[in-house]
Amino acid sequence: MSPRVLVTGAAGFIASHVAEALVARGDEVVALDNFDPFYPRAVKERNLETLRRSKGCRFVEADIVRDPLPLDGVSVVVHLAARPGVRPSLEDPASYSETNVTGTVRVLEAARRAGIRRVVFGSSSSVYGDTTPAPFSEEAAAVEPISPYAASKRAGELVAHAFAHLYGLQIACLRFFTVYGPRQRPDLAIHRFTDLVARGQPVRMHGDGSSERDYTYITDCVDGVLAAMAWTERTRPGGIAQPINIGGGARVRLDRLIELIARTLGREVRIERHGDQPGDVRLTDADLRRAGRELGFRPKVGIEEGIRLFVRWYEATHGRQS
Repeated sequence: MSPRVLVTGAAGFIASHVAEALVARGDEVVALDNFDPFYPRAVKERNLETLRRSKGCRFVEADIVRDPLPLDGVSVVVHLAARPGVRPSLEDPASYSETNVTGTVRVLEAARRAGIRRVVFGSSSSVYGDTTPAPFSEEAAAVEPISPYAASKRAGELVAHAFAHLYGLQIACLRFFTVYGPRQRPDLAIHRFTDLVARGQPVRMHGDGSSERDYTYITDCVDGVLAAMAWTERTRPGGIAQPINIGGGARVRLDRLIELIARTLGREVRIERHGDQPGDVRLTDADLRRAGRELGFRPKVGIEEGIRLFVRWYEATHGRQS
């Protein structure tokens, strides 16, 4: 029989792609989302269009904090529901704690009570803060987050460790490094920059352009999630909550990223320079040795190919701007 998988946050960017990949390979998916208004419901409904047409997927509108989870027959939980975003977390830190910490506790407790031992948890590279030496290794302490969002994700990891220790759960805590691609949230940099450049609007750049990110294309991210699901099935007896980096394998400067987007669009770009943004780190850089060893993970899509694919999707979705 095909496994039944609960995917939380299924109307979101990463989770919708993961759910589609699971259905495509023959898994039965229970897709759950509460349509949090962080960005418009219509965008999330579009993310679900393929899933809603799939016989292998059942969608449930529910809230991980307040509602019972549909866990009948589920063998593994892919927990990707979260309140996202570093900068918005500075304005409303309490809601980040409620969704990302309390929500994660409720998901893990529901899984435990249902006898489900396998969980993949979507964490973030932001847990490394601004003081971890590059490349960021999972062995680093990660005890100095610099935003409420980062702190909430690290807290979720610590909760996972407690559940693994107490109840024997097998949990992969995947630290995603700036995932991008078709259906990326409209507030994130690559989507926002592409939209601005395509429309001939100036791009607001914080800092001098020398900050660097490890960008991960969505198909590589999905490969990492599926590999982590397999890892939870074959890992040793007894509980474990293992942090594992999922990254793109290269650092890209901010000014180079903007120039690459403009060149791919065939446009000139106007830059508005602003000071550094509170809560943003200067650098992310994934050490992928553990991911390679434990998951067989190797990113396949470099930044130039990834931006070409993203721009192609953007223009197909929004039209080529005149």
